[in-house]
Amino acid sequence: MGKEQAEVAVLGSGSWATALVKMFSSNTDNIAWYIREKDIIEHILKYRHNPKYLSTVYLDTRKLILTPDINRAVKLADILVFVIPSAFLKKSLSNLKTDISGKMVCSAIKGIVPEDNYIVGDFFNKNLNIPYRNMVVLTGPTHAEEIAMEKLTYLTIASLDRSQAERVSGLLKNHYLRTFISDDITGTEYAAVIKNIYAIAAGIADGLGYGDNFLAVLLSNAATEMNRFVKAVYKNDRDFNSSPYLGDLLVTAYSKFSRNRMFGNMIGKGYSVRFTRMEMEMVAEGYYASVCINEINKELKVEIPIADTVFRILYQKASPSIEFRKLVDKLK
Repeated sequence: MGKEQAEVAVLGSGSWATALVKMFSSNTDNIAWYIREKDIIEHILKYRHNPKYLSTVYLDTRKLILTPDINRAVKLADILVFVIPSAFLKKSLSNLKTDISGKMVCSAIKGIVPEDNYIVGDFFNKNLNIPYRNMVVLTGPTHAEEIAMEKLTYLTIASLDRSQAERVSGLLKNHYLRTFISDDITGTEYAAVIKNIYAIAAGIADGLGYGDNFLAVLLSNAATEMNRFVKAVYKNDRDFNSSPYLGDLLVTAYSKFSRNRMFGNMIGKGYSVRFTRMEMEMVAEGYYASVCINEINKELKVEIPIADTVFRILYQKASPSIEFRKLVDKLK
């Protein structure tokens, strides 16, 4: 706690934040970690694990500067890794009084800021004056739970400045993590947002009793939708069949660790949206993404029937079984 400088600051205390701290600990001895709840900090200092998320992960507290003060955390490091759920990002940053416009800002948030319908990169650019060249996007296909178990994982690091991406890659890579470097910061962010909606759709289908045959068709159509939408938002010479896009969609839609699939599964089994949100211990980013993408698409007018179906179920109280019977005839 007495160290005065950190190589990187992680802001957030959830499972993905904990996994990132674990990975950074392999390559640096100086990590600032902003955790809002003081009781979690006290628990980590005493027992060396996060009591709420990935509790089996050992945390070397000698390498950590734990603080409930977001301003202290961002002052300590030049690389800031934000892992606060998008729905709470604006509120969390209302306490930020420190200018971070000259720092490298990494977004590990796979969501969209609801109040503005901004992907996180656009939010930082427009609200905090962060130049796009100072931004790095960390995206999948990854699940924090498998990182905790040190299962082989691939992580995409997107930046307009390759040297910045390589710097972050060097701080993260270890014997179980491989990294891809991309310059598509906008496309990877939008893909990371919208794939959560399709994971909810996969969960609803499973909850309704549809089998693997249907799920394969659903997700192949979802991949086409996702590609169509991301192209409409931002044209780029991207290979949509590669890991940051199709790979991230597949792991989120199929994995037992996917909170978005779990969210959809409960809806499909008949639980109300309100009850499901209350029962989920972790944030299902796809819930917030659904309404934001719907708003954005009012201008774009991209054909996204699966995403539209999820929106009607989550926000218009439409019947999951009826909506999916209608959707069946639209799939190819």
